[in-house]
Amino acid sequence: MAVRIRVGLSRAAVCVAGTEAVLKIKDQQTGEVATDRETGESLYTVTVMLMEDGRAEIMKITVPESGLAAGLKPGAVVRPVELFATPWARIFNGQLSDGVAYRAARLELVVAEPAQ
Repeated sequence: MAVRIRVGLSRAAVCVAGTEAVLKIKDQQTGEVATDRETGESLYTVTVMLMEDGRAEIMKITVPESGLAAGLKPGAVVRPVELFATPWARIFNGQLSDGVAYRAARLELVVAEPAQ
């Protein structure tokens, strides 16, 4: 069983969508779409730039279709809700590959407060 780690973001963290939501493909050869194991809902990925404490990180976050905010587009400031990280590793053609998969229940649009 994979280890899921809840990711806590500080209030100062800013997340900016870098791409449109892209349908996640489970099998490139057959074109089978990735779905949520519990709901059967189609999954999408959104590349997000996380800026926090003077550093930036690019994250590809998987989100169910119902978790995509209306109006989500590149450049939009978003807030990942229920964000989890799952470390992974595999051997492919004798080479070790590893990384972290990110999954959120939804991406909410952050609306800027009007300046006063």
